[in-house]
Amino acid sequence: MTTPKNAFKQIAITAARTGDAKKAHPVKVYDLGGRSPLADFAVLMAVESAPQLDAIEEAVVVNLKHEGIYCLHKDGMRSRNWKVLDYGGTLVHIYDTKAEEFYAISKVYADYKPVEWEEKPVQAAPAPAAKKPAVKKAPAKKPAAKKAAPKKTAKKAAPKKAAKKAAPKKAKPAKKAAKKK
Repeated sequence: MTTPKNAFKQIAITAARTGDAKKAHPVKVYDLGGRSPLADFAVLMAVESAPQLDAIEEAVVVNLKHEGIYCLHKDGMRSRNWKVLDYGGTLVHIYDTKAEEFYAISKVYADYKPVEWEEKPVQAAPAPAAKKPAVKKAPAKKPAAKKAAPKKTAKKAAPKKAAKKAAPKKAKPAKKAAKKK
């Protein structure tokens, strides 16, 4: 059975990964370590626009709801630059970069311990090296240099167009010409 603090950490990590998947940047998770009466963990996500802010908020709520975790309180629902989702021991802050600069959010959480939330790639054990016959590759051929075709000037091109337009009309059939004589 997980302790409440571990459960809140999992909520924070899930929210952070969801925000990261929706292109929030930077995404940071802090362990408030019992120093805050509000929560044990804080998730901070910066976004570029109001539509992105709404999309990330919805994605976090939906992903956590699928895990049976419901938001207890939402703040800033009409705000276009900052929203807070309260999951009991985890607060999720989603804000635009202007709000981050104005409120100096990074300074507010500077004294708290950051939490590693990003999935580290699993390194597969190296496979035993099987001896393969050495295959020599043919040396790469350099592509032949393309010769530049002489450029046509506008003056030369113009008479050809005129010649096409002034082409003589088809001669009348010989029978008619012979009758007139």
